[in-house]
Amino acid sequence: MMIDRRTLMGSVAAGAVLGALPVTFDPKHFAALNGASGLSPVDAQAATGAQARKIPWTNWSGSQRCEPRVRIAPKNEAQLSEVIAAARGPVRPVGAGHSFTALVPTDDTIISLARLSGVAAHESEPMQTRIGAGTRLGAIGKPMAALGQGLYNMPDIDQQTLAGATATGTHGTGATLSALHHYITEMRLVTATGDVMELSRDKNAEIFDAARVNLGALGVVSEITLRNMPTYNLKKTTWTEPFDDVLDRIDELGAEYRNFEFYYIPFSDMAICIGHNITDEPIVPRGPNEDGDAVMELRSLRDWLGWWPWARKKMTRAALEDAPMEHAVDEWWKIYPSERSVRFNEMEFHVPREEGPKVIRAIKERVEKDNISVFFPFEFRFIDEDDAWLSPFYKRKSCSIAIHRYHQENYHPMFEAMEPIYRAHGGRAHWGKHNSLGPEDVAALYPKWNDFLEVRRALDPDGKFLNTYLKGLMG
Repeated sequence: MMIDRRTLMGSVAAGAVLGALPVTFDPKHFAALNGASGLSPVDAQAATGAQARKIPWTNWSGSQRCEPRVRIAPKNEAQLSEVIAAARGPVRPVGAGHSFTALVPTDDTIISLARLSGVAAHESEPMQTRIGAGTRLGAIGKPMAALGQGLYNMPDIDQQTLAGATATGTHGTGATLSALHHYITEMRLVTATGDVMELSRDKNAEIFDAARVNLGALGVVSEITLRNMPTYNLKKTTWTEPFDDVLDRIDELGAEYRNFEFYYIPFSDMAICIGHNITDEPIVPRGPNEDGDAVMELRSLRDWLGWWPWARKKMTRAALEDAPMEHAVDEWWKIYPSERSVRFNEMEFHVPREEGPKVIRAIKERVEKDNISVFFPFEFRFIDEDDAWLSPFYKRKSCSIAIHRYHQENYHPMFEAMEPIYRAHGGRAHWGKHNSLGPEDVAALYPKWNDFLEVRRALDPDGKFLNTYLKGLMG
């Protein structure tokens, strides 16, 4: 979801609105806002086996914490099986720690998949790649492109692990493109007894349908095979446009660009739009990523002008209106991902395609009417339907709308105020992002919820993979 907006606004003095107020707003490269780079919940040097001393675990934003009795990073699938079979539970797998919900925390055993990584094998017909479940998305692109293959679509945070991203329904954007889990053709799942199951549409098909988005509640995935397409280059186009104009032609933009998304800048009436299309044009590399600076400049603007929303809007709009259109061309794996340097907490719901414009407009109006103190942009994306049982896009073309709160600020009041808007329009929460959905809510939103619970009980009758959060969610 990176915006990568070099020269987005230029330097604009706040004094242009309020005289000599000593603030400069210079988002030269504006980015977004869905995750970050570099933080691993398990130290790569320490995670070579069970730890004798309790080492606290925290997720990327700091909103989830625990002190597990055991933290271990098996070196291969055989060792993973041994660890799971011997563990008394709860056992929770962990990837990069980018989920904001309490999927990981346990006082017992956390298993890192960091050492189960890398491209293990590939085929040209059908075009697919077998990948270790703990592989970071950012480590997939280069070797896959060298094999002549490319992901159909990619989330814009590449620090997540493949298993973690698919287990929570993580996605990119594109009106005719599905989330990452849709392209899984085979999986290997280590169950509560340590047995390894092979899953595909031909082998254990029902478990396969349940496991593609699994919340780590069925077992631990050790390997994933993805269906791919020939490698390709993308042209990224970034521009600013009035928010109302974007919504008036949102379907047109979704059809014009293979990948389209926009960010609404609070208190500006302006949106930053990003479109990708496959191209044969010459390479035009992206510029340096300084997006974190731009986000913090938005924070400074909020802090200085928060009590005068009219002045804040005038200044921000003036800065955005004349921003030039920008282009970059490169290999797909270099264009999709973003580096994140400013931490936050996030809420994201997926609503039916036709409800998307209504929802983001309602969020904008509520935030600005109540002058809610927020500076992170709101994110709007398209995603196509699929048939994984717990996919938020299960048999429903969707729009995904995300809001963010700086990690040092209390996110609860804002998220509690916005969640009813999402839910009034049939929103399904991103499994890895803050929400208050309970068992009854989820059962009403997911037609195959009870089928998933049956599969879960059959694979793990003693609840070895259920922590406190999942026990509550699954009754």
